[in-house]
Amino acid sequence: MSTPDPAALRRQLDELLDHLPAGVVVHGPDGRILSANRRARVLLGQSEAQLVGTESTETVWSLVRSDYTVMPEAEYPVNQVLSTGERVEEMVVGVPATPPGPLRWLICTAYPELDGEGRIERVVVCFNDCTKLKQAERRAQKSEERLRLILEGSTDAPWDYDFTNNEVYYSDRWWSMLGYRPGELPSDEMTWQRMLHPHDAPRVLAFLHKILAERTDSYSVEFRMRHRDGHDVPILSRGFVLRDADGRALRISGTNTDLTERKRAEQRIHELAYYDHLTGLPNRRFLSEELDKVLARSERSGQIGAVLFLDLDNFKLLNDTMGHDVGDLLLRQVAQRLKMALRQSDQLARLGGDEFVIVFEDLGDVLEDAIAEANHVVDKILALLDQPYHLSGRMFVSTTSIGVALFEGLKTEVDTLLKQADLAMYRAKSDGRHIARFFDPGMQAAADRQSALETGLRDGLARHQFVLFCQPQFSIRGRLVGAEVLVRWRRENGALVSPGDFIGLAESSGLILPLGHYVLEESCRALARWRGDRALGKLKLAVNVSVQQLRGPDFPAEVAAILARSGAPSRKLCLELTESIFADDKQDLADKMHQLCGQGLCFSLDDFGTGYSSLAYLKRFPLAALKIDRSFVHDVHVDPDAGPIVKAIIALARQLKLEIVAEGVEHEEQRDFLARSGCYALQGYLLGAPMPIEDFESMYGAAGHA
Repeated sequence: MSTPDPAALRRQLDELLDHLPAGVVVHGPDGRILSANRRARVLLGQSEAQLVGTESTETVWSLVRSDYTVMPEAEYPVNQVLSTGERVEEMVVGVPATPPGPLRWLICTAYPELDGEGRIERVVVCFNDCTKLKQAERRAQKSEERLRLILEGSTDAPWDYDFTNNEVYYSDRWWSMLGYRPGELPSDEMTWQRMLHPHDAPRVLAFLHKILAERTDSYSVEFRMRHRDGHDVPILSRGFVLRDADGRALRISGTNTDLTERKRAEQRIHELAYYDHLTGLPNRRFLSEELDKVLARSERSGQIGAVLFLDLDNFKLLNDTMGHDVGDLLLRQVAQRLKMALRQSDQLARLGGDEFVIVFEDLGDVLEDAIAEANHVVDKILALLDQPYHLSGRMFVSTTSIGVALFEGLKTEVDTLLKQADLAMYRAKSDGRHIARFFDPGMQAAADRQSALETGLRDGLARHQFVLFCQPQFSIRGRLVGAEVLVRWRRENGALVSPGDFIGLAESSGLILPLGHYVLEESCRALARWRGDRALGKLKLAVNVSVQQLRGPDFPAEVAAILARSGAPSRKLCLELTESIFADDKQDLADKMHQLCGQGLCFSLDDFGTGYSSLAYLKRFPLAALKIDRSFVHDVHVDPDAGPIVKAIIALARQLKLEIVAEGVEHEEQRDFLARSGCYALQGYLLGAPMPIEDFESMYGAAGHA
């Protein structure tokens, strides 16, 4: 038998090693590499020439631990075997790629080969590629970490129910959401059911049975659970059902979210949308929606109902004299009285300001009976609201005007019904206040006429149908000293409409602003024309300004622009104000008046003695003139009480160095009395009627006197 050739055996062994699916590297007792099979060279990314003789040091390999930290060379598998002589099993090692690239992960086993004396002759390191497994593990770790962070950063409480093992898991947050410590109660499938709100339990359990029986994979349901301290916690539960191949539920996992804050926010949003913040009563939006239901019920039952529109009398005066805080206090007390007086089925709402609406149902199925019942309710409400109020330590009596609109079924729309009650309330105001009036078709006809008039007013502005009239003002010696601008509306048929028939509508519709701008601009153009006339150029022109105009933040700038465009002398322009304007923000008003006076024009106070008269106004605001109201002038020669009032106004004006103009002078006796009393200027039909501004210029201009 021949002796085997060692070289041949070595070749056979190398060939065998090269066919192994694992990498094999053989190290010498000094740690240097003696050989590496083909798989090892592929996994390490180096040739045999590069590997043979390589040391096991950090400068060569830069290996990485399984936790991605740098591995000291003492922990290298071959070095551990050399130092301890012990076998190293399934050690995960990260090897940087050559050239630099992603790590390749290897699972290594290293063992020593000993010589006859027990010394380490070689160390064999075997390894396989586990990069994909390591990457999968890494992804799983990141996913788990991500899920943990998400759950820690949210208010959700995870839980899990494994049907196969009948095991239930409640997270710490699940317990704390309900006020318990983990482990304080049994962690079984009945715990959450015992905590369900009794009214929600049947619905939730039926829902659970349904999703388990069907092939539903995910779910979402809301319910309430009892907190340890006794209150209910609103909860949103969402989760996933794991099933086997046959669709049988194996487990259900999910999270519980505490909806307490969301429910509070929803309630707050609902209150803001549907309730008045001052009184806590429903608002117009809520009332409109409820009225739809009321009308539907009336349609089914055949019963007549009523809408009452309440408005407090002289509420604005209370606000102006005692302040808005006191006004708010009154509104709250009115709301409280009304709530106490109504039935549970009655609807009560505050529309805004001092306006309230009450809806009564089931007043009867006969009109006469319904009217009688509504009258009875109205009398009761009026008597209730007539009782004195205690406002900031003071007694205050407030009356109310009420409009009533009856309804039966769906014959009338909600908006129309409210308008009808509103019209009836205004009828109550005009008939003397502190009474109630029922809506009738005549009110609607009047309202339609007003609407048509407003439409005509808009068209009239667009078509320049408004014309300026002037009424002259004379000194007591008969010299022309000024004029007041009056506006008239010349309709398409040529008829002239006086201001008394459209100014109120212009103010309520907002058209007073463009109308006032037009009048002011045309007046300034007239002043510019008069500059070259030796007679007209000496006159002051008085132009009425509305409350809404002066409220505008840009009014001083608007006047300045008009003066600049027209070239009118500002010192000849006098803006007339009524006393009602002083009921608004007085500081803002004073600031604007001083700005306008800075432009050179002046102010006159119209109808003095009939509105919000106060001597403080005469001192605080930059006024140049007072106009005695025609109601005082009219009676000076027949009423013994009127004369002293007029004399007092004139004396006051002279003391304050204000010019005084008396309007409405129609009789010689009136003129004589005013002249004796020291009045500065007179205006009225006795001296000159209002006339178109062109006629005024022709009559009183220098050419007319030539």
